Amino acid sequence: MTRPAAGTPVSRVDGRLKVTGQATYAAEHDVPGVVHGVIVTSTVGRGRITAVDTRAALAQPGVLTAISHLNAPKLPYRPFHGIPDPARGERLRVFQDDRVRFFGQPVAVVVAETLEIAQHAASLVRVGYDGERPATDLDTPAGSPNQPENYQRGNVDQALPQAHTRLERTYRLNREHHNPMEPHATIARWDGDRLTLWDKTQIVLNTQADLAGVFGIPEQSVRVISPFVGGAFGSALRAWPHVTIAALAAREVRRPVKVVLTRKQLYTGTGHRPVTEYKLTLGADQGGRLTAAVHDIRAETSAYEDYREALTGLGQMLYATPHVRQTYRSIPLDINTPTYMRGPGSATAAFAIECAMDELAHDLGMDPIELRLRNEPDRDPGTGVPFSTRRLRECFRVGSRTVGWDERDRKPRSARDGNWLLGTGVAVATYHTQRAPAQALARLQADGTAIVQCATSDMGPGTYTSMTQVAADALGLPIAGVRFQLGDSTMPPAPPHGGSMTMASVGSAVQDTCDKLRRQAVRLAVEDSGSPLHGASADDVVVQNGRLHLRDDPGRGETYRQLLARTNRPHLEARGGYAPGDEVERFSTHAYGAVFAQVAVDERLGLVRIRRVLGVYDAGRIINPKLAESQAIGGMVGGIGMALLEHTVTDPRDGRIVNANLADYLVPVNADVPDVNAIYLGGDDRTADPIGVKGLGEVVIVGVAPAIANAVFHATGRRIRELPITAEALL
Repeated sequence: MTRPAAGTPVSRVDGRLKVTGQATYAAEHDVPGVVHGVIVTSTVGRGRITAVDTRAALAQPGVLTAISHLNAPKLPYRPFHGIPDPARGERLRVFQDDRVRFFGQPVAVVVAETLEIAQHAASLVRVGYDGERPATDLDTPAGSPNQPENYQRGNVDQALPQAHTRLERTYRLNREHHNPMEPHATIARWDGDRLTLWDKTQIVLNTQADLAGVFGIPEQSVRVISPFVGGAFGSALRAWPHVTIAALAAREVRRPVKVVLTRKQLYTGTGHRPVTEYKLTLGADQGGRLTAAVHDIRAETSAYEDYREALTGLGQMLYATPHVRQTYRSIPLDINTPTYMRGPGSATAAFAIECAMDELAHDLGMDPIELRLRNEPDRDPGTGVPFSTRRLRECFRVGSRTVGWDERDRKPRSARDGNWLLGTGVAVATYHTQRAPAQALARLQADGTAIVQCATSDMGPGTYTSMTQVAADALGLPIAGVRFQLGDSTMPPAPPHGGSMTMASVGSAVQDTCDKLRRQAVRLAVEDSGSPLHGASADDVVVQNGRLHLRDDPGRGETYRQLLARTNRPHLEARGGYAPGDEVERFSTHAYGAVFAQVAVDERLGLVRIRRVLGVYDAGRIINPKLAESQAIGGMVGGIGMALLEHTVTDPRDGRIVNANLADYLVPVNADVPDVNAIYLGGDDRTADPIGVKGLGEVVIVGVAPAIANAVFHATGRRIRELPITAEALL
């Protein structure tokens, strides 16, 4: 019996292309006649443009044009109905007026024959401003707070005064930026009224819909190509202004135009995780059971769009709390619009909730895990529906045993190694299992191999590989006999490559499509008088290694290649798909995890060093353990950065980001990550989706930062409620 491809630690099928430099990223496509655009950005954070002097730039040999609001054509900007629409309001319309809404806003673009000429000419553009002091702090908004989101169950005002123990704390998460290895880039080419974009994007269909709306052309007139994405973490889930700029410039100069954001421009040219202030009040009885919770949340958004994280979900469903009230206010500031960043909303909310649970456990003199277990719900407290699976108890049990949790002294500052104070912390991770409609196409070739297509993306988790594994099993082919293709808007539609929904959605579509193709081939064989399988029941035929045969008589059969050759068919083709049903309403589906962190804190210097991070996850069926481990390591490293290093700093005088580079914006390096690993519980969740997966990309960052913060408290006795945790805060 052939071993299934799914469930085995297969190496990346695209790995050789990547390590040999043959994988083609957005800026690397060889488009004949391409010229280069360099964006000029504003040097004030709010105000009006009074002058744009491009004479010196245009005088440079090789410069083709310089475009600003003074000479740019007016664009239709039809309403955008893509999925998802990350913010409500009037999105930034580049070069359409003289307003400056944030520091670093694009105000002009210079197009030249070479990148070097364009860069030099862009440095010669002089822009005058009538500037104002921007609003960049939650306490001094640019206007009235947006309409709040509210949620309530029970009677908090009655329950809180009756609580045995009350805890009221405020937690703050500072702004973070994605900083992917590959900078955002777009090549745009017009062929008459048809636009082709080679773009860095996590959803080619959104870029297609967005640019069609900007230029007032049919979506079918826009093709978006994105076969490889060098990291994104949510930053490529919408078409940012540089995509429009590339297309606009290409139409003006009638040549393909390439625009690549600089590392500095990534800090204002794309979104970020917003600054969030999370005030949490908890009430509990003497036995540690939560009786009431009040969540008062404020988070930044731009003044021209209202972006909101999914910050309220965890507070509604994570613990059995009968009385809950939530208020979430988005605060308009003179900044560029925030956007999704790995674990959006959940990673932020988990920091507040899981640190507060740790503080409550300390006040009650209770073990932090025991407190969480006493508040485990048997149904989703927010909706009242049952969980599809919820195996947090098992996650805690496995993790506790692995790290020796029960051997630790609960008392802070109870363990040391020379000058290093040692601590261990824990936190819960959870992320909702998202699913969305997806389609796929599968074609069985005359040589017996298969091509499977879907307009999804691969920003690093291994979509090419995991989809190949699912397709190979469904078609009865070896992995080498399947080629999965993605990243082209002409392919069958897919949801965003984010929110941990790709495997559940696209994987289920691939399963359905390849099942249909296999059954089509089986029917052809049993109905063909020339086939060894003629007259057999289709239900009795299986396919292994590309050969169709009877389950109980393996000698009676033929290969896909023989079948197609004899029937004189160049190929067989099937289309299929997946769409979630009413299980979305009938069940609460989440991935879960228990995250353990062990830290050492230098008693004299306040330096925090990670010694170990372990996550134990209930994440459904694991299609590829090797990729799953890689996902966990990446997410945990992001959580370490969130906890200890990452912090975008803004100068309040003009809105300038002062550390917009990888020298001053700190991210973890190998020396910061000595021992990071994950354990995935066996099993699957067929209620969640047909292939039983739950998604991995988001849940593995949720809970890491609070586990580290709780470990720092255990080591030092100092409770730090603002991220990142700095030496200054500990001294």
